[in-house]
Amino acid sequence: MSDYATKFLNKNVSVKIDRAQGTKHPKHDIYYPVNYGYLPDELAPDGEEVDAYVLGVFEPLEEFSGQCIAVIHRLDDDDDKLVVVPGGVKYSDEQIIALTEFQERFFKSEVIR
Repeated sequence: MSDYATKFLNKNVSVKIDRAQGTKHPKHDIYYPVNYGYLPDELAPDGEEVDAYVLGVFEPLEEFSGQCIAVIHRLDDDDDKLVVVPGGVKYSDEQIIALTEFQERFFKSEVIR
């Protein structure tokens, strides 16, 4: 696994939401039950900005600042995802997997803490 994603673990990060809760993916038939976005100016190995799921907020957002509690490491893709939550909010690995299954079901992945 690349160190690029794990360097964010337990750090506060700011996420720009480009797929708000309740919106549809621009190319695929996927609806986002959680807010999803990226860290501006932080590039991942795929050349795009580092992606993040925002959990623990139950309304569509445009931006969010919170704590990275986990990384979803994709074993068959080079596009790991951060899991970002409001301060003090906790999720188990099983809860993270369930909440991101709408998109992660297409990949083989693991939750890194």
